[in-house]
Amino acid sequence: MDGEAAPLATIAITDYLLKSSGKAGERSARTRLAHVIGYIAGTNPSVTVPMIDERWVNGFRTFMRDKGYALGNIEGCVLQLAAAINALRGHQAQFKARSLKDVAVSPTHRSDIATMAGMFRFCIDPPPPPGREWSEKERAMVIGTRVNLLRYLRAAVATWARPDAIFDLRVGRQWVREAQVLMLNEPDREQTKKHRPAIPVARQFVPWLEEALARDHYLPITTVRHGWHAMRVHLGLPLGAQSGEKLIRRSVATIARRILGEANWVQGEFMLGHRKATISDIYAIPAIENFGLALSATEHIIDEIEALCPGAYRVSTAGAAASDLQKGAENG
Repeated sequence: MDGEAAPLATIAITDYLLKSSGKAGERSARTRLAHVIGYIAGTNPSVTVPMIDERWVNGFRTFMRDKGYALGNIEGCVLQLAAAINALRGHQAQFKARSLKDVAVSPTHRSDIATMAGMFRFCIDPPPPPGREWSEKERAMVIGTRVNLLRYLRAAVATWARPDAIFDLRVGRQWVREAQVLMLNEPDREQTKKHRPAIPVARQFVPWLEEALARDHYLPITTVRHGWHAMRVHLGLPLGAQSGEKLIRRSVATIARRILGEANWVQGEFMLGHRKATISDIYAIPAIENFGLALSATEHIIDEIEALCPGAYRVSTAGAAASDLQKGAENG
């Protein structure tokens, strides 16, 4: 097939995403392929599927490296592009993604309790810009813009979950209240290699699950990208993958591992989804006492954050922030 008759790469990607709609991994596929589409738009919007070869992909790799993305993220995009092309009848990707195990370098930065408390403070008690004071209305409006990030932080610390699991969370369908268990994998969603476990719910997080029952999704806006970036700049965190949205998961797990000790770390592996439950869990909801040490460690971490930033979780001390949010909505 000559280049003019071949399908445009953007159309192939769009068709692939349409077919992937509603399937497990859709969010990550969209994120990865958005980078590819951005590269196509900035280089040659008319590029066709047969034109995408190893040389073209190497150009994309360079583009992504120049933007500061880690090798693992880049090859994930390449792998997703290959899947999109291979899903197109009569076409086969003319390149290969490098093994993620060979190129992925896990970020090494971890935040301590004080830094995580600073993240919550950024949301509920934001400082004014240097050299000026905020009016009550301005402060309320800023707090209102950060409430989605605050909800994300609460869920991330309490559940150890990956960001996409929090973005997808629908409390009404996933919280088994009588068992105090949160199913991080939504019913009818097929599990992927990124296993989403059923976990016990920290007592401090329960009121915020109750509050979320009135919404379809735990997070009304399923992104925290802009707020997260502003927060990590304010706190002086490393940029790039070192302090991405998965930082909370890595940091909480690291602190909890010290609390649990190596002999009991298996409970942490279950919390992270790195050790999968058995088929029996379909029939018998996991008992929270079997995660007792991991649950206690999580609640201890939350108590430490709350001590440094009152209102991070506690409903009574969070009342002032909620009042400010309401004022911001009324004045906005």
